[in-house]
Amino acid sequence: MSDETPAGTAVIIPAMNEAERIGATVRAARDLPGVDLVLVVDDGSSDATSIIAAEAGADVVRHARNRGKAAAMETGAESVRLLDTRDGVRPRHLLFLDADLADTAREAAPLITPVAAGEADMTIAVFSSTVKLGGHGIVVRLSRDGIRRATGFAATQPLNGQRCLTRAAFEAARPLAHGFGVETALTIDLLNRGFRIKEVEVPLAHRATGTDLRAQLHRARQFRDVARALATRDPVVRDRVARLRPR
Repeated sequence: MSDETPAGTAVIIPAMNEAERIGATVRAARDLPGVDLVLVVDDGSSDATSIIAAEAGADVVRHARNRGKAAAMETGAESVRLLDTRDGVRPRHLLFLDADLADTAREAAPLITPVAAGEADMTIAVFSSTVKLGGHGIVVRLSRDGIRRATGFAATQPLNGQRCLTRAAFEAARPLAHGFGVETALTIDLLNRGFRIKEVEVPLAHRATGTDLRAQLHRARQFRDVARALATRDPVVRDRVARLRPR
C-alpha cells in the first residue's frame, strides 16, 4: 500500500442509555466526509442503545457494566486499531463524538479537516450553540485553570469531548485519565509532549443540561475526576493534595 494513501477517519461514540438520540447521532456521523467507520461503545446501557445504534449503521462494542467515559474511549480506539490491522489500512484518525449530539453531529466535519491536512494533531470543538454545556462553571474553571498552569494554553471549552486526533497522538496520551478527567488530561499531556492542538468552532449542540439531583451528581463526579487528573499534572493542585496527605 502506498504511503500516500490518506488515512480514513473513524468516529467513536461512547454511549450509555442514549436510545433516544443515538440513532440520529450515528446516521449524521456516517455522512461526515472522510468517515469510513462509525463505532459505538455501549458502556453498560440498560436500554436499547446497542440495538438502535446497530440499526442506524454503526459497529457496536458493548461493556457488560458501566466502566466510564475514558474506558469507553480506550475500548473504541483499540477496536478501531484491530480493524485497521485486519483490513490492512493506514491507522485511521479518531473522531470522538458524544452520543447525544443527534442531527447536529453532521456539523463535526471541521474537526477532521486540520488533522487530515496535517495541520494539527488534535482538534477540540468550541460550540457556537447557545445551549449550555455540561460541567457547570466550577468544573470548567477548575479544568481551564489547571490546563493553563500546566501548559500555558487558554482552553475555551476545556471539557468538550468532541475531538479529532491522530492515532499517534492518542497513543502518546495513554493510559487515559479516569472518567470525566479524560479531556483535561488529554489536553495537558499532548501539549506537554509537543503535539499541536487547535480549537475549532462548530455548530454542534448537546441535550440541555439539567438542574435536578441527577445532574448535580453528574457534575460532582466531573469535579472529582478532573481534580484527580490535575493532581498529577497541575503543580498547584498537586501541592494542595500533598498538604492534605497525613504525615
